[in-house]
Amino acid sequence: MTDVEGIIRKVLKSGKYYFGSKRTIKALKKGEAKAVIVAKNCPEDVIFEIKKYNVPVYTYEGTNMELGALCGKPYSIAAMVVTEQIE
Repeated sequence: MTDVEGIIRKVLKSGKYYFGSKRTIKALKKGEAKAVIVAKNCPEDVIFEIKKYNVPVYTYEGTNMELGALCGKPYSIAAMVVTEQIE
């Protein structure tokens, strides 16, 4: 099993990411995305759109509010895109 929380912490240090469902889908369309992290309560239509692209999708086992808090933001984050390879 993948340590999604560990991946998130590593990505936050790298600075190679974007927050938000719309920005995630935009990055996927541009071919910038290397991976996507979604909260367990991310809307189904967003997950459906993300899965159209051939990138790894990791599910954070917390809610969008918990993902926002983990990322140090005072708002919810349903999805975030990683724009560099995860080691």
